[in-house]
Amino acid sequence: MKKHLFAFSVLSAAISLGIAGQAVMAADTPSAATTTQESTRLATSYTGLAGSTGNAQALVDGLRGGTAIVLVTPATATSPAVQTPFTPATGKLGFGNVNIALSLAQAELTKAGITEPTAAQLQAALNGGAVTTATGTVQFPGVLALRAQDQGWGQIAKTLGLKVGDVVSAAKAKGPLPANSDMAHGDKSDKADKAEKADKPDKADRPDKPEHPDKVDRPDKPEHGGGR
Repeated sequence: MKKHLFAFSVLSAAISLGIAGQAVMAADTPSAATTTQESTRLATSYTGLAGSTGNAQALVDGLRGGTAIVLVTPATATSPAVQTPFTPATGKLGFGNVNIALSLAQAELTKAGITEPTAAQLQAALNGGAVTTATGTVQFPGVLALRAQDQGWGQIAKTLGLKVGDVVSAAKAKGPLPANSDMAHGDKSDKADKAEKADKPDKADRPDKPEHPDKVDRPDKPEHGGGR
C-alpha cells in the first residue's frame, strides 16, 4: 500500500512540475495571438502604402521572416496582373524594426513626390534602385540596403535627408517602435571604431623597443679558506 502511495505522490509531483514549466514557457514566449495581432495591425496601417491588404501583409510577413516578398499589381481593362518579387536585403526583423523600415520607405517616397507608389517604386525604396518621376529619375539607396550595411535607423533617416523625430512619430501611430539600440546601432559602432583606430598608432610609427644591455659578468666568488 505504501509503495502505491509513494508512486502516486511522485507522479503527482512530476505532473505539477510539468504544468509549472509550461506556464513559465508560456509567460516568456509571445503567444501566437499576440504575434498575429501585431502583424495584422501593421498590415492595416500600411495598406495605403502597399496598394492592397494582400500586399501590405506580404510586406510585413516577408520583412518579419526575412523571406521573399511578392507584390501584386492588379489587372486593369488593358493590362494583366503583374507580380513584383524581391527578397529583403536584411534578415529577420522584429515588429518594431518592420514598422520603422516601412515608415522610412514611405517618408522617402513622399519626399520624392510619390504618395501612391507602384510595386516597383516600393521595391526600390526598400532595397534600392532607380525610380522615374515626373521631375526626373531618382536613385533610392534603399532603406533595407542601408540597414544591411549595419546602419542604425536614426543614421538611415539622416542619410535619406529625413527628420528622425517625424519618422518615429509617424511610426508610433502605426505599431510598435524598435529598441533604442536599434535606432542608434551603426552610429555608435562607427564612432567606436574611429576612436579605437585613432588611439592606436601605426606599426611603423611605434618606437622600437630598447635593446637590453648585455649582462655584466659577475666576478667569481672568492674561495673560502680551509681553516679559521
